[in-house]
Amino acid sequence: MLRFGQKYQHLQHRTGCHCFNPALQTVSRSLECFSRRDFLGLIGTAALAGTLSTPTVARAAMAPSRILFRQVRLFDGKSGVLEIGRQVLVENNKIASIDSSNSPPPADATVIDCRDGVLMPGLIDAHWHTIFAAVPLNILLAGDPGIIFAASTAEAERTLSRGFTTVRDLGGPVFSFKQAIDDGLIPGPRIYPSGAMITTSGGHGDLRLPTEIPRDGDRLSTSELMGGSAIVDGIDDLKLRVREQLLRGAAQVKLVGSGGVSSPRSPLDMTTFSEEEIRAAVDVAQDWNTYVAVHAYTPRAIQRALAGGVACIEHAHLMDDDTAKMIAEKDVWLSTQPFLTMADAASQSGPGLERVQQIFAGTPKIFDFARKHGIKTAWGSDVLFSPDLGPRQNIMLTHLSQWYKNAEILQMATSGNAALLALSNLRNPYPGNIGVIEAGAFADVLVIDGNPLDDIHLLEDPAGKLLVIMKDGVLHKKAF
Repeated sequence: MLRFGQKYQHLQHRTGCHCFNPALQTVSRSLECFSRRDFLGLIGTAALAGTLSTPTVARAAMAPSRILFRQVRLFDGKSGVLEIGRQVLVENNKIASIDSSNSPPPADATVIDCRDGVLMPGLIDAHWHTIFAAVPLNILLAGDPGIIFAASTAEAERTLSRGFTTVRDLGGPVFSFKQAIDDGLIPGPRIYPSGAMITTSGGHGDLRLPTEIPRDGDRLSTSELMGGSAIVDGIDDLKLRVREQLLRGAAQVKLVGSGGVSSPRSPLDMTTFSEEEIRAAVDVAQDWNTYVAVHAYTPRAIQRALAGGVACIEHAHLMDDDTAKMIAEKDVWLSTQPFLTMADAASQSGPGLERVQQIFAGTPKIFDFARKHGIKTAWGSDVLFSPDLGPRQNIMLTHLSQWYKNAEILQMATSGNAALLALSNLRNPYPGNIGVIEAGAFADVLVIDGNPLDDIHLLEDPAGKLLVIMKDGVLHKKAF
């Protein structure tokens, strides 16, 4: 263990930040210092320095090298039926084999008798905000990294406990946090990070305080310094910010193409980037062998994003039939959320309340259009700024039962969402198969007490109905 002064000298070296003063035994939280580093990077580095020196060794010791799930009904994530009387062997962090429960178990395997529970892949949320999900906006903007990190850490474990073994993070300072999860320092899902969501002045995600407008030269705002957003006006600055997120480790790039619900001064009907700007960002992402997803609600914003060559549209609750047809013709993904009632958006107030009503009205149309035109559709929950909304992540998934069969919902939240995440190509932080139960796939496994193909609402009770939660071959829960 490093002594106090040695530890903060170590942090100075690791972060390139010299605002640490070991003589005073205090840490300056100067945002000028944070402008060069994601503010959670400092907290993540401190966690790495102050807890486990060899986290990967400790992580490996958490699970036997071979685990056999015996006597299961198997939902493999792809087919719409259950296979009866199966057993699944996990070796280290991969699925090694699937065969009949009549086959003798390997002598050196730890056997878990699942008693005819349904074994399926871990769930995938294609639109999540790991850092922002449980932190109220006013606390987030206050910029206290300690409380933000604590709340996000607790929420990451709760997310995994709800059965979500993978999330696609669509905006937030998550890179160091992801590393802490991957290294086994804290429990949580796999994260496909975007980093800062990139917007324009006045666009969704421009959360500047009144005292920060107009911009003072190149001085960054509080939300930018946190790494939550990047406000750009012009192609050169846009390319710079895209490359910075990719340099930090972004799996995909998030652009904001229209206004949003939670940005009080950015109405839904506004449009941000030009087609030329979107194309420039797409070109940079393609140079890095990944893709761009665009937040867009209106037909105009969606059509402009499609013309710019994006691979995925987020939300689209206000789109019309012609726009839906264009999405299908261009073979672009639609990643959207079944927002239905105020219970799904309880954190909204002020202008957000009026806008969210427009979202509720548009939700049924989205899924009708998706089915009509055969659009590749991914599901996400987009929970934001409220610890009370996190438990609704599973309910947001079961909302899909208004438009899809139970098997289709499970396919969408496993192998379907995995196909979208695979667009990250060479920037995929977890190269390999997820969202399926097959030999060679990552061992992200749930065992459910009951059959969700008969009753999808079983997933609304993860504490009672999820008997086993395994991520990357490590048992997070075993309720036998």
